[in-house]
This record gives sequence, C-alpha cells and structure tokens, in this order.
Amino acid sequence: MEIHEISTKLNKERPPKRITQPRMKRRMKSDDSLTSLNNLDDGCLMHILSFLAPIPDRYNTALVCHRWRYLACHPRLWLRVDRFVKDLTQPGVFRNIESAVSAARPGDTILIGAGGNHHVSNIQIKKPLCLVGGGEIPDETTLICSRGSDSALELLSTCKLANLTVKAELGCCLLHRSGRLTIDGCVLQCETNPLDHLSYPIVSTAGDEDILGHVEVDETVVEKIKGNSVTVLQTRIEGGAKAVSTSGDLVLQRVRVMYSKAYLYFWFDVDYE
Repeated sequence: MEIHEISTKLNKERPPKRITQPRMKRRMKSDDSLTSLNNLDDGCLMHILSFLAPIPDRYNTALVCHRWRYLACHPRLWLRVDRFVKDLTQPGVFRNIESAVSAARPGDTILIGAGGNHHVSNIQIKKPLCLVGGGEIPDETTLICSRGSDSALELLSTCKLANLTVKAELGCCLLHRSGRLTIDGCVLQCETNPLDHLSYPIVSTAGDEDILGHVEVDETVVEKIKGNSVTVLQTRIEGGAKAVSTSGDLVLQRVRVMYSKAYLYFWFDVDYE
C-alpha cells in the first residue's frame, strides 16, 4: 500500500511530457516552404531575383538548379559581353561593350567577360546601368582606352562599376558628367609617360549646370535635390597627375587609404561641400 502511494505521488510531481512533432513532419514542413517558392511562375520568380545584387547574390542563385540558372542568367536580368562568342543570335550576348550599352535598358546589368582586353573609346552612358567584371579579380577584366580618346567611359547618369580594370594612356579613365557614380573594387590606371600632367584616373565636371532653373528654394533643399556625386570603394588608383580632377561644384571628401605590400586602396567621395 505504501509503495503504491509513493509511486502515485512521484507521478504527480513529474512534469508533463512535452509533445513534439515527428521529425518527418517537421522536415516535410520545411520542404513545403521551398515547394511554395518553386511553385511560382517564371516571371514572378525572375522579378524576385531582380532585387538581388548581381554579384555575388544573383550569380550564386544560378547554382540552385537548372531552372534557377536559366532565370538568373536570363537577358532580362543582365546582358553579357563576350569577345569570343561565335553565335551572336543568343539573346542578350554582345561582342563589345558599346553594343551592349546601346541595347541595354535603364537599370540593366552588363556582365563583361573576363580574359583579354576590351578596347573602349569615349563610350557615353546616358542611362542608369551597372557594369560588372566577370573575373574573380578586377585584373581579369580590362578595359583599355587608346591614346587619342578623351576617356574610356563618359558617364551622364547614375551608374555603378564593379570588379573592372580601366587603363588609359592619355586623358582619363572615367569622365563623370552627371549622376551618381559608384566605383567598387576596381583598378583605375593611367599609363606612365612624359605627359602625366594631362592624365587623371577620374575627371568630374558635374555640378556646372543649374539643375533647378530659376526656381527659388531654400539652400538646404537645393543640396538634397542635387544628384551628382562619385563614391569610390576599395579601388586601386595608379598613375596620373592626381586621383581626381574636378571642374564643377564637387570636391574631394572623406578620403581613406589602405596600404598593402604592392598597392594602395582608396575610399573617398566627390560630393557637394
């Protein structure tokens, strides 16, 4: 009798057993979430992928499966420049950068194939674009500007350059006219020659024009409306008289330099004072 009372008392003191779902059910639940994503049609899933950064996020989604690879590499998301392409009937594939820029729509990303040199000369970019080098490092994707050109790229809209090497013999690598320019992880190189005083990796003439016309507004409002700037992130700059030459209203600000064994890496902004 005493033993029965003791066991009954112990059973009352024990905490109730936790009810858990079987492992199989939990695993099926997580699989259902993936299945629901894959149930989306191609247009909807492609629209979701378009919000990812081209490198490395959108590039990595191509490794998920064959369908995701097709959508992540679709010409609607980015165009490709391949000097060695033989079949020009492929949609979204071009043999040179000028053709790709001409065919691109505002907001497109152009992936420039690694290997060899891409010869460019005064290419005007008048729409928001992102130009990305296809190599693992910037040195694998090189844009070369010939001696008779003022610049390799002339930028008149908001643009981003990433993972590229731009070389210029005379003149400048990048001529910034207007818009917000971002240079991320690139190499800008002016060739060494007796006329170094005429060479600049970056030249900005932005800020000369009267953006607001004759409208009278407060000065603080004007500063917010002005949309011209240059942002340089982790970029090697070599040669030339100086890194940046400005002839408009923008000035060099917030300069940071990191020294490595062989190179200097720069972070700075060219913006309104």
